[in-house]
Amino acid sequence: MSNPNSTTSESLLAAAPEQPYRTAFHFQPPQNWMNDPNGPMCYNGVYHFFYQHNPFGPLFNKRMHWAHSVSPDLINWTHLDSAFTPTDPFDINGCWSGSATILPGNKLVMLYTGIDSENRQVQNLAVLKDLSDPYLKEWVKHAGNPVIDLPEEINPDDFRDPTTTWLAEDGKWRLLVGSQKDKTGIAFLYHSDDFVNWTQSDSPLLTVPGTGVWECPDFFPVWIDSTKGVDTSVVNPSNGVKHVLKVGLQDHFKDYYMIGTYSPEKEHFVPEEELTLSTLRLDYGMYYASKSFYDSVKNRRIIMAWVHESDSEADAIAKGWSGLQSFPRSLWLDENQKQLLQWPIEEIEMLHENEVSFRDKKLEGGSLHEIQGITASQADVTISFKLANLEEAEELDPSLVDPQLICTENDASKKGKFGPFGLLALASNDLTEQTAIFFRVFRKNGRYVVVMCSDQSR
Repeated sequence: MSNPNSTTSESLLAAAPEQPYRTAFHFQPPQNWMNDPNGPMCYNGVYHFFYQHNPFGPLFNKRMHWAHSVSPDLINWTHLDSAFTPTDPFDINGCWSGSATILPGNKLVMLYTGIDSENRQVQNLAVLKDLSDPYLKEWVKHAGNPVIDLPEEINPDDFRDPTTTWLAEDGKWRLLVGSQKDKTGIAFLYHSDDFVNWTQSDSPLLTVPGTGVWECPDFFPVWIDSTKGVDTSVVNPSNGVKHVLKVGLQDHFKDYYMIGTYSPEKEHFVPEEELTLSTLRLDYGMYYASKSFYDSVKNRRIIMAWVHESDSEADAIAKGWSGLQSFPRSLWLDENQKQLLQWPIEEIEMLHENEVSFRDKKLEGGSLHEIQGITASQADVTISFKLANLEEAEELDPSLVDPQLICTENDASKKGKFGPFGLLALASNDLTEQTAIFFRVFRKNGRYVVVMCSDQSR
């Protein structure tokens, strides 16, 4: 791929000795602040990734821009100029998160949240200026923005992040916008014939009391019997799909999801389990504002999320950057149709060099085995353990249903019957500094439960 007026090669930055903490596997901008992923897609064979960016420094700034990068493979990225900047009355105080939709005829549109001149969150439309441009560098904001105004009785700070749209059998487009009222989380549902005139449905797609504002909602179908991806507009359950509604709970800074049935006729989503703080999460680490897209080239659904760091503001200023994206993952419904499965996309193998391996190593309880030959600070690890006499595993406390709480109460220092066993990563020679990534096996209601934990206390 040629270099269309880009700034800096990501591989050079990753290797620079003065930037030892930049990642080589995960996406990062050349510099400054980054948070939510926006509008990821594959268009005419090129992957595009937009994201919330403060181009003026490594700290958060409300007047966000949409930065833009392109890639042939989701691994090697070329950074372009900003796609959207806050320049108009409908977004003068910030171009916040949104989504891309590819319309029939290969037309491309973006919907995004703008913070307008009155500091209200409104939804705006932008279209591509030149369909023949493979890098999608120039966008035209709709002159009639906002296309969706703030609903009555909704706080001006609580109405944002339009989803990718889907086309229903009645020929109308649908989308969701996250919100809240009196701590009740809301997924507002809208429909349109032309992408310009949007009408709010009589009732939201879903509301859940006590959950606070819903950020960065994502709504997409998954096959019930396949690991392949599904186009967002496959909506009828008779086609063999269930639906996933993912919401980011701002009060907890975590992404939760529900699997259920979407009825296009009733404009209703019925989750199989209610949304609570013990509901399934996409990831139990630093992982927020995730956004998925359907990759029609490889027939898969891919998801990425903002990995917010725990560095201080002083550290971020010293580095000159803040934030990264999770490595892209394929996403599908597991065989029992109760949870989503995720795996790094196959392209990760492009980053594999200098393999170090061993097998059939017997590990005694309490023993340590140093893996020789690893000199890189970043590694992709595949590991398999075989255990015997699992019937001796201890019973899991029935009051513990949140895996994060299980890990907190059973950190790497607490010995159990089966666990902790796993890896010590980023370990100093004397092991006083280390990050334990480990497993525990429990019994619960006649079956085995495996918990994967990370202990960062040392």
